[in-house]
Amino acid sequence: MIRQVKPSDFYAVTSVIQSWWGGRDLRAKLPKLFFEHFQQTSFVVVEKGELIGFLVGFLSQSHSDEAYIHFVGVHPDHRKLKIGKILYQAFYEAAEKEGRTTIKAVTAPINKVSIAYHTKLGFQIEKGDKTVDGISVFSDYDGIHEDRVLFVKKLEAMK
Repeated sequence: MIRQVKPSDFYAVTSVIQSWWGGRDLRAKLPKLFFEHFQQTSFVVVEKGELIGFLVGFLSQSHSDEAYIHFVGVHPDHRKLKIGKILYQAFYEAAEKEGRTTIKAVTAPINKVSIAYHTKLGFQIEKGDKTVDGISVFSDYDGIHEDRVLFVKKLEAMK
């Protein structure tokens, strides 16, 4: 059901992004290089030949104790079935195997579902330089007017 990504998964994943995100076109945030270079820390869940979830992440090269979850999606018809939790757990295990103790993730302040999900999973919101709708954010994090919510989770806290 869950396996590491392959380069060929790029097409299946990018073909569902718009529909899974309610029409938002976020495909540019997930170039093929992630499927080529981060296979050990990126995963897909396939059921009966259909993609139902994916997580793309990597180990930080700059911070030897950190791993970063870049992009995660679950088919709308399969949400609330713990698919996301399975994907995150696979990532935690891959990161921990490589000696990583800190997991980081980022989302847009508009993505209330992602904010709620990450906090439910035990991620803390890092203190940014401003507040949007009661949430601490970092201004211009992904470019001009592209504020982001930054999350952090310590793997030791899970044990």
